[in-house]
Amino acid sequence: MSSDFEGYEQDFAVLTAEITNRIGKVPKLLGDEKKQMVSNVEKHLEEARELLEQMELEVREIPPQSRGMYSSRMRSYKQEMEKLEVDFKRSRIAYSDEVRNELLGDDGNSSEIQRAHLLDNTERLERSSRRLEAGYQIAVETEQIGQEMLENLSHDREKIQRARERLRETDANLGKSSRILTGMLRRIIQNRILIVILGIIVIFAVLMVIIFSVKGH
Repeated sequence: MSSDFEGYEQDFAVLTAEITNRIGKVPKLLGDEKKQMVSNVEKHLEEARELLEQMELEVREIPPQSRGMYSSRMRSYKQEMEKLEVDFKRSRIAYSDEVRNELLGDDGNSSEIQRAHLLDNTERLERSSRRLEAGYQIAVETEQIGQEMLENLSHDREKIQRARERLRETDANLGKSSRILTGMLRRIIQNRILIVILGIIVIFAVLMVIIFSVKGH
């Protein structure tokens, strides 16, 4: 399981390095080249997100006692992914002659105001993205805690079932022991009664012998 996770880690490292390199080229390109590079980066970012999802699934399959280290690494990779997305958004609106002419116009003051609005909107989107990411992380951690609780409850249930089985066996053994002791006590009482009866018979016989002996004289 951990070997699969490490394989995904290596793929993620190579992919993020390539994304970083391509993001750095976006502001320097114009026209179709820039559009092609933006499309290429978006595709690579989607692949990186899919890798993160696969890594998340692998972490969920790791035993709870070993999961902490991998969860920490996942948080680091998600932060790296978030930074890449922020850098990519900034690179798309970075200052260039083409962006200035197409989006902001020729008027200097007006273009600066519009550019400030664009940057402000981008920052808002970034904050919203961070909040969504934080919410997703909380949901994932809550799910992990729930899974751990279910596993613990399952183990506790097995322990309780085993304890009940041992109690049933103990009750059965106690029942057998009780019946054996009752039988032994009954036989002891019967033997004592027989001894008393035999004693009475012997005493009676001795008395009769003595009586007949006296009468004979």
